Parts: sequence; structure tokens; C-alpha cells
Amino acid sequence: MNLRKSQPTLEHGHSPEAISARLARGTQHNYLRDFVYGGIDGAVTTFAVVAGTIGADLPTRIVLILGAANLIADGFSMAASNFLGTRAERDDYDRLAVIEAKHIDTDPEGEREEVRQIYAAKGFEGPALETITEILTANRERWIKTMLTEEYGLPLEVRSEWVAAVSTFGAFLLCGSIPLVPFVLGMQSSFPISAALTGVSFFLIGSFKAYWSTIPWWRSGLGTLFVGGIAAALAFLAGLFLKNLGF
Repeated sequence: MNLRKSQPTLEHGHSPEAISARLARGTQHNYLRDFVYGGIDGAVTTFAVVAGTIGADLPTRIVLILGAANLIADGFSMAASNFLGTRAERDDYDRLAVIEAKHIDTDPEGEREEVRQIYAAKGFEGPALETITEILTANRERWIKTMLTEEYGLPLEVRSEWVAAVSTFGAFLLCGSIPLVPFVLGMQSSFPISAALTGVSFFLIGSFKAYWSTIPWWRSGLGTLFVGGIAAALAFLAGLFLKNLGF
């Protein structure tokens, strides 16, 4: 009987050719958070508008008008905010790079000592420490990037603000339009269908997000559904409350 444990499936190969090809592709930026952020907020806010207007017993055309306005205005606002936030990260990266370049030009020995102490803290010592310090400081651009990553904790490259903004806006429009579909099609029982579709979208977004985490897909989906459901319920209750007050 073969009692050997089966080898786990690895996410990528480790042959010299596979490693070389993977490294040649360079840094692969992840825009998952932008997509998930836009998708969840699009579904939550649009359904919140739908739930609020239904709770206030407003006509379908008001649901569509307010929902469409939310899609365009809030979606663009989120994308613009994400664009400016990511641009601010890039500007800060450039600012710190200029500072490090100035320090290297003005006090190279002091900056070299910083590199030495950084790698001494990582366990390097003796000739190995001097060798890695000499290698890293032999090239000015590499030296600057080393200081940015090791001293400030920054990535080697910053993300594109354009891709971040488009990811957010696209996800917002895609997921935010789902609660409006039953009303656009004039379906009977539009609100329950809208609620069901929105719930499914919450679950799918959460399940999709789990692909990049260690959480089981069903738990991630249920967590997103729970958060989105609370937001929608609060909006519905707010509309119902205002209606009962006579607004």
C-alpha cells in the first residue's frame, strides 16, 4: 500500500525556465480591491436608493430616475476619488524618491550606512553584509529603490491611477445596474426580484473576492451578502419611517 502523501498543487512552476519567464513579466499589479470596492458600493447604494423609494411608496419612474442618477453621479465620484487617491500615492512615491536621491548625492556614506544597518537587521553580517551593501549601492537607481522599499515600505512600482479608476467605475456601473433591471423591464413584483438579484450579486462579489484570499468562497459570499443586506434594510426602513412621518 502506498502511504506517501500526494504533493499539493503549486500556483506556479519552479523550473529555471518558469522562474525566468515569470520574473520577465515584471510586477503584476492587482486591481481586485478597486473592482470589489466599486462593485459592492454600486450594488449597495443603488439598491439602497431603490429600497428607500419603495419604502417611501414612490412611483417606479422615481425609482428609475434616482437609481440612474446614483449610478452616474456616485459611480463617477467614486472613480474620481480613487483616481486622485492613487495619484496621491504616486506623487508621494516620487517625492520620497527625490528626497532619497538628494541624500545619496549629498551624503552617500550616510545612506550607505543606512543600507548596511537595514540588512544587518535582516541577519546579514561580516563579508556578506559588506558585499550586499556594495552591490545595492553600486547602481544609483537600484539604491534609491532599495531605500524606498526598505526604509519607507513602498512597492517597487506604483499602480496606475487610470486602471484603478476605470476598474472602480466599471464595477460600479455593472453591479449597480442590477437592482434597476426589474424596474426597467416593468416586471411584476419588481422590488422582491430586485432584492433577490441584488442579494445574488452581493454573494457573487464576495465569492469572487475569496479567490484572492484564504477564506472559503461561501463564507466570503455570505459575509458580503450580510453587509449589503444591512445597508439595504436600513435604507428601506429610513424610507418607510419618513413616509409615516408624512414626508
